[in-house]
Amino acid sequence: MTGPPAPRHPPATGAPHLRAAVVGHLEWTTLARVRQLPARGDIVHADVLWEGPAGGGAVAAVRLAALAGACTFFTALGDDQAARRSREVLGRLGVEVVAAVRDRPTRSAVSLVDASGERTTTTLGARLQPEEADDLPWETLRSCDTVYFTAGGAGALARARQAAVLTATSREFPLLTTAGIPVDAMVGSADDPAERCDPTGLPRPPGLLVVTEGAQGGVYRARDGTARRYRAVRPPRPVVDCYGAGDNFAAALAFALGTGSGAAEAVTFAAGTAALCAATRGPYAVPRTPGPTGPHRSNRGAAPCAPPSFSGTSTTP
Repeated sequence: MTGPPAPRHPPATGAPHLRAAVVGHLEWTTLARVRQLPARGDIVHADVLWEGPAGGGAVAAVRLAALAGACTFFTALGDDQAARRSREVLGRLGVEVVAAVRDRPTRSAVSLVDASGERTTTTLGARLQPEEADDLPWETLRSCDTVYFTAGGAGALARARQAAVLTATSREFPLLTTAGIPVDAMVGSADDPAERCDPTGLPRPPGLLVVTEGAQGGVYRARDGTARRYRAVRPPRPVVDCYGAGDNFAAALAFALGTGSGAAEAVTFAAGTAALCAATRGPYAVPRTPGPTGPHRSNRGAAPCAPPSFSGTSTTP
């Protein structure tokens, strides 16, 4: 990656008692190292790097718990060993798991990491996601300062909208379009076809759209169409694996916006968090890092969907 190095001492937190939650999914995931991805018909040897509950929702919940001190994760799981192990591991990492139980297996995944650190993932089984009809403590989302949405039905999205700040993955763009529920921020990768979208197709475009481009940094765009680039942050150590870097970016972005930080500060902080993840094994081995210094705001009395301010000098038009 290029750009400035990750700060040795991240900004001091300005968000005591920030309340965070994730509404989304998980997969019990195995990361394995290969010299190169197998060609059609090949048999290759792989060394297991890491195993645990992952996927966009779980990874983001762990990062938000590290930043905010705690995080509630609304999800759905099977009634199986993978679900029990996921609850145990996430609980140790500061995540309160509130999950609907389904009569199908918890989804799993295998992610192959090549010599460059890039990952290629295959999911096994149907994605399990929370629905509004599930007996979950949805009312607690009203008191959340920030929520990140990765998966769920339209009703679950509406419940997530109760938070002061709602950030969603652009992978859920079809749902956002049909549900007509506005979000404050949307984030996705330019390298992932499933995350490419045209926000003008939404009933109300998000106040902030962030499109990441890996080592090239990325672009963030205001609701009025004004766009600025941000630079990637150089990892403090050689890249180990990129698995979870994007999810850590999204979680850090949601956290920063929840503190009231402007877009420039938020994306810079998120880029630094992603760089730290890329330099560690697995998605969770990121040191607990304080957040940016934006003025913390409670969601009480906050107007939903207010577009973030665009301040700071770390980005370019």
